[in-house]
Amino acid sequence: MKTRGPGLFHFSFYQTGFVVRTEDGLLKFSCSSNSDSIPPPYKTPLPSDLIMSQEEVAIQAIKHALKALKRRHLVEEGAHAPAYIALSRPIISQGSEWKEKAENLEMELQQCYKAQSRLSEQLVVEVAESRALKASLQEKETAMAEMEKEMTQTRDECSRLKADLEEKVKALELVLSEREELKAQLEQLTIRATNAEAENKKLVDRWMLQKMQDAERLNEANALYEDMIERLKASGLEKLAREQVDGIVRRSEEGAEFFSESTVPSVCKHRINAHEGGCASIMFENNSGRLISGGQDRSIKMWDSSTGSLSQSLFGCLGSVLDLAITHDNRSIIAASSSNNLFVWDVNSGRVCHTLTGHTDKVCAVDVSKVSSRHVVSAAYDRTIKVWDLQKGFCTNTIMFHSNCNALCFSTDGLTICSGHVDGNLRLWDIQTGKLLSEVAAHSLAITSVSLSRNGNVVLTSSRDNSHNLFDIRSLEVCGTFRTTGSRVASNWSRSCISPDDNHIAAGSADGSIYIWSISKGDIVSILKEHTAPVLCCAWSGLGKPLASTDKNGVVCTWT
Repeated sequence: MKTRGPGLFHFSFYQTGFVVRTEDGLLKFSCSSNSDSIPPPYKTPLPSDLIMSQEEVAIQAIKHALKALKRRHLVEEGAHAPAYIALSRPIISQGSEWKEKAENLEMELQQCYKAQSRLSEQLVVEVAESRALKASLQEKETAMAEMEKEMTQTRDECSRLKADLEEKVKALELVLSEREELKAQLEQLTIRATNAEAENKKLVDRWMLQKMQDAERLNEANALYEDMIERLKASGLEKLAREQVDGIVRRSEEGAEFFSESTVPSVCKHRINAHEGGCASIMFENNSGRLISGGQDRSIKMWDSSTGSLSQSLFGCLGSVLDLAITHDNRSIIAASSSNNLFVWDVNSGRVCHTLTGHTDKVCAVDVSKVSSRHVVSAAYDRTIKVWDLQKGFCTNTIMFHSNCNALCFSTDGLTICSGHVDGNLRLWDIQTGKLLSEVAAHSLAITSVSLSRNGNVVLTSSRDNSHNLFDIRSLEVCGTFRTTGSRVASNWSRSCISPDDNHIAAGSADGSIYIWSISKGDIVSILKEHTAPVLCCAWSGLGKPLASTDKNGVVCTWT
């Protein structure tokens, strides 16, 4: 069945569907899946956007509407069956009815067009919405994939952080355990320190008690000594009393018969350019006029003081000579060196027989026992005092102290060491035990020289405070202080001396002068001027004369 709609549409019905022709093209609507029943001219390919789920929904709706129209058409066809019977009637009489029916059908067709137009518009809108929803869905799926990726990375990072946290917790636990152990150790050390402090206090108390007992014994010995002197004087043995020192009879001392009273020197007899670079130490042989000097040129030289001529030279020292000592039999010379060693020469052969090693800094002082030629004592800037055995050639005792020792000497009995320190204190040590026997604040600055008198009762100290003090070695009481405006001690190792008759003191000054004091009067009796450089050392011959001095230029002068 074919009809023509009003206006722009041509409508055709078939058993399987219908076709609407417009001036712009064809639209095919089929009620079955078989589209071959539609005539070829009306086959039109469907747009691709209609082959979608929304298109199927729209087609179903249109199919439903067409089925309803078909049923109505069939009903109307049955209703108009009498009209077909009456075909025999004249066409003119039936024209009005057909016209009325055609109008009705055109009205229904227009309504179908309107419904189709609304459905098409709705279909287009739904397709656009579907496309927008699909794009939004794809964006959301992409965002979801990115979020899942980020979530995976976050989970991995969380796992890593969790593992790091576990390691940190274990390390913290280990540190806490170590802290507890250290705390326990600290408590133990605190307890030990407290116990040590208490023990130290007890030892100090015991030491003080021992010192008091030693002082009492010393007082008893002094009283006994005085009583003995009185008894000897009463018996008429005055000569024996003069030779006695602290209860020791020195009748057999070699050279005692050569002793004579010292004279105050006033004239420079010899001026000798002894050493290059300076001379720090000079001394005389025991009971002899032969002079020994040691200098910065690492040599030891022996001079005839009566003629000023060189008699012997000793070599082998590896550093500057800072101090000298000689055994009481004049067979061996010991030199303290800046090379941290002591060197011992045999005078007869002129060769080094011992090198005493053990100090870790320059050795600045040395002395030999006046009783035995076997024991030597030395001091160095490593804060130690060492006792040496010359026969064995090694150290037998080491005394350690917080203040460096600049000068030292043996007592006459060889049992005590007198040491002068940088802190200005004079100290006495027991040579066998190394214990400190007593000490006194002798000077306000460093002590530079320690010299023992011939009788062994008095010790002379010189200091950087430009003073010279005499101390009673038994009580460490000051017997006299000597100073003057022009006298200035030149170095930390400036050596002064006492005359053999114990009546005078000689000390060099930084201005090149030598000052001589009278011990009994306390006044200056002579000022000797010959040196042009600071005087470093003075030494008096055991025969009473001459006096020798040396300076920083290496010049040695003898005075008579």
